Amino acid sequence: MNTNTIRNRISIPKILCSLVGHKITTTRNVTNHFKEYKCSICGLELTNDLEGHKTFLTPELKDINETLISLYNKRHFSI
Repeated sequence: MNTNTIRNRISIPKILCSLVGHKITTTRNVTNHFKEYKCSICGLELTNDLEGHKTFLTPELKDINETLISLYNKRHFSI
């Protein structure tokens, strides 16, 4: 493995977050109970699961959150 490949796999922000911890900010309120979060240092995306714990935001969970937003808006903001 050459040094360029090693440098591409190891990034400074990821090392910083693993040593110090993530700086999590709320990026979007899906509903009153579900939110999406993002680390402002390394870009890690998180969301709430059914028990209220933070979990990684996968494409499947992103689709679920989009559906929740549309259902929530239809229910609360429809005329």
